[in-house]
Parts: sequence; C-alpha cells; structure tokens
Amino acid sequence: MSKIKFTLFSLRDLLIAFGPMLLMILVVGGLAYKLVDPAPPRQIDFITGQENSAYEAYAKRYAAEMAKNQISLNLQASQGSQENLDKISDPDSVIEIGFVQSGSTDEAEARSKGLVSLGSLFYEPIWIFYRDKKELTSITQFKNKRINVGSEGMGGARLFKQILDVNGMQESDVQLSRLANTPATVALLDGKIDALIMSSAPDSLILQMLLQTPGIQLFDFTQAEAYSRRFPFLSHVVLPRGIVDFGKNIPSRDVHLISPTATLVAHESLHPALIGQLLQAAQKIHGGAGWFSKQGEFPSDRYSEIPVAAQAEKFYKNGPPFFQRYLSFWLANFVERMWVVFLAAGALFLPLSKIIPPLYVWRIRSRVYQWYGKLRLVEQALDEVAPEQRQQVAQQQLKNLDEIEEKVNRISIPLSYAEELYGLRSHINFVRKRVQSLMNP
Repeated sequence: MSKIKFTLFSLRDLLIAFGPMLLMILVVGGLAYKLVDPAPPRQIDFITGQENSAYEAYAKRYAAEMAKNQISLNLQASQGSQENLDKISDPDSVIEIGFVQSGSTDEAEARSKGLVSLGSLFYEPIWIFYRDKKELTSITQFKNKRINVGSEGMGGARLFKQILDVNGMQESDVQLSRLANTPATVALLDGKIDALIMSSAPDSLILQMLLQTPGIQLFDFTQAEAYSRRFPFLSHVVLPRGIVDFGKNIPSRDVHLISPTATLVAHESLHPALIGQLLQAAQKIHGGAGWFSKQGEFPSDRYSEIPVAAQAEKFYKNGPPFFQRYLSFWLANFVERMWVVFLAAGALFLPLSKIIPPLYVWRIRSRVYQWYGKLRLVEQALDEVAPEQRQQVAQQQLKNLDEIEEKVNRISIPLSYAEELYGLRSHINFVRKRVQSLMNP
C-alpha cells in the first residue's frame, strides 16, 4: 500500500510539473480550432430542379449519401439550370450548391460571381419529342409548329434558341410555349403542342415514359458531330438501339443526340472539406456505366467552362484525402485541420520537455529541503542566546524539534527519493543531540 501511495504522489507531481505546458498547448489548440480553419457545417442548401426531373432524383441520392456522415442536404426545387445558377451566385441567397448545365455561363462571368465547379456528372442530351406521321430530319421542318421549350429557368430553352440560330431560324418562326415538363408532356399527349424540348439525363421518369409512348417520335440529330464542333460545351452522344427496351427494340435504331453535361456548381465559399465528401458521393452515384457514358467516365473535371475548385482538382488527381480513407469524415477532418497545431505543439513541447524533469525533481526534493531551514533556525536560536538562558531556550527548541519530526514523518515522497527523507531524519536527530548536550553540560 505504501508503494502505491508513493507512486500516486509521484504521478500527481508529474502532472503538476507538466501542468503549465499542457495548459499552454490546450489554449493554443483551442484557439486554433476556432480560428485557424472553422469546422464544416452539418447542413448544405442544395438546389435541384423540377419535380420528377433527373436533377431531383439525383439530389435525393446525394442527400442519402451525405446523411451517412451526419451531413444533411436541404433540397430546394427550381425551374432548372439557369435558376440554379442565379441562386448559387446570388450573395443574398442561402443556396450554396446545385446542378447547372454546361454552356449556361462563361469562365469570366463565373469567376466574377465566385462560382466554382466540382466537376461534370453526366450527359443530359437535348431530347426533342414530336408528334408527326412522317419522320423529321431537319430542325427547319419544325417551322410554324407549336413547340414547348420549358420554363424560363431551364437550360433547354436557351439551347434551342442557339439551335434555331445556327439553322437560320428565329423564335418567331415557331410557336413557343414555356410550360414545365409535366404539364408540357400532358399537352403533347393531348395534341395541344407538336413538340417538346427537354434537356435531361435518362433517369427522368417523364423521359422514359415518352421514349416508350406510341405515336411519340424522338428527333435524330444526324448533324450531331457538327453541332459539337460549333458549340464546345456540347458532346455528340448516341442512344443505342434497344437500350430503352431490348424486348420491344426501343429505339429501333441508333439515335444521334447532342448533349451538354450536368455540372455540380458551388459558390467559392463552400467549405473545402465538403467538396471531397460531395465528390465521393458523386463517384458512387455517377461512376457506373450508363446509356451514354462508360464506367468511370464521370465525375470528371472536363466538359465545364466554370473553373474547377482547387480542392476538386486535388481529388481528381490524388483521390480522397489521406485520412478520409481510413477514418470517419469528422475525425479525419479534425486531424486535417489541426495538423499544423500538432506540429506547433510538438515544437513547443521539445524545449519545454527539457525543463520538466528538473522541475519535477525540484518539486519532490523541496518537500525535504524546506525543513532544513527550520533546523537552521533551531541552531541559530541556541547560538544567539546568552549562557544563563540557554537551558530554557534548549527546552523550547526540543519541543520545536519534536513538532518538526512529527511533520517530517508524515511526508510522502516517491521511493526513489527516500534517501533525502532519511537523511533529513538523521539530521534532525543530530540537532536534537546537540540541544540535549546543552541542557546537560
């Protein structure tokens, strides 16, 4: 039990000796935790797209992936790509990230608005569904037809205007309407409009329904390669024969389409740690083979006129951050944010650690050495007294020595310093013998 008692006192003294340094490191670390690089938020305001659109479907999958790391996405519907771009760039908007179609802006404008790209995610071709007994092979054949190009915020309306321009047509050459996708689909099926323009990934439920609806034809962009040369943000993609339904052979032949890409666009204020987490979710959601893309083609840092965020570039080059490969997101983020503090603490610890051992030794030995001052006072009292008073003073000093010895016997120090304690006790006896010799000359 005595050994345990001594050991406990030793540990306490060691902690006290280290106390100032530990306190300093904790204070510096706490300030750094708050000021150096704030922790990422647990909520992100994410703008999606129209109801039943591919944007909406994908956003729900992102929300499910991010929720695995206790990050919630607040999803907000929109009319489409252009509205998303406006909301993300608006300094008064809470929206931080969303889907934007390539070609919606240019690099200079994106930089001026503080926009960054996290990469391209998937192709979303221009789909032109129409009702006509004969097959249409040229855009000019849509002259005077009733065409729905989608609501004002959708990317399809802007692209269709560019398509009309390169075919020598104006918007006045067709009868445009701007219904959302769902009511426009109903209008097409009812014969109230002749054609419907959509720009969407094939995951859209409305799109898949239209592809399999009898009497509804899909326009074949036979000049797709030329379009992709004229507009750098467009790609030439092919809808393979039978991919919609192998049994029914839908479509009955390869269909050529022109396609922008959907891009994950954020405001530059988005926390860098969230970029890597969003891209890991993007790899799971978009990394597989699809109707138009090969395995691993997306997400990609290509196909975007918006500058790619530096953190995203690192991800495409090196993969997920090192610590996130082995630790949970929040623990890895803590280590990544605090490594500079750890280095600083290490640099501070090295010189201070040379002070700690002597300080620890001094603290232990001071419990013994402080009593030597008491012994010295006893001797001085005897040396300074007159001979006729020495007997009386000696009796008083014997009582003082008894008190000193009683207190010294209660001192607890580590066993490795027991030699100093026993030395003190022998010196107390030495002084006592001297006092007694004065009492009995």
